[in-house]
Amino acid sequence: MYQVKDKIAFLENRLSQKRFRHSCNVARAARQLAQQYGADMEKAYFAGLVHDICKEIPFEEQYQLIVAGTFEPDLAELHSKKLWHGIAGAEFIRTEFSVTDEDILNAVRFHTVGRAGMSLLEEIIYIADMISEERDYKGVDKMRRLAQSNLQTAMLEALKDAIASVMKKKGLLSQNTIEAYNFYILQAQEHKTDSNKK
Repeated sequence: MYQVKDKIAFLENRLSQKRFRHSCNVARAARQLAQQYGADMEKAYFAGLVHDICKEIPFEEQYQLIVAGTFEPDLAELHSKKLWHGIAGAEFIRTEFSVTDEDILNAVRFHTVGRAGMSLLEEIIYIADMISEERDYKGVDKMRRLAQSNLQTAMLEALKDAIASVMKKKGLLSQNTIEAYNFYILQAQEHKTDSNKK
């Protein structure tokens, strides 16, 4: 359905060796998480594979894809070029690969910033990107453990780390990230309340 072999060949030609390896690792991590949490494994693998499809094209080309597409950036995203590739990537796979599945499109579009009310697939791609095999940042082992035990807890931890990193660099926080953080904080509070009632 997703013509994965063709997409792998396409990405191998389009991306640097390092980025291509990362994309394949994210695809494998996404498939494993999908199996664990009951999501569509084929869809997760495909979304993981293409999540960074526009990461290495010039910013001007990314911007043109954003302008031409229907995936609205917020103010922080518009002024933060490092965030463009997710939005551009969603538009690229929509137009060039004829992807119409909203879940896959959103998984690519929001894999960097997150959002409130993410689907299971969106969460899987966001976390798979954080825990892919080649990742070696401080705290990655903890993130991998969280991903195996509770996806929502992993999301909250990942968002906290992302927000702290942006603030340390005095960058702009996407409204989507702020809303995602609030969403998962409320979820955690509700879960705690429910647990206390039992």
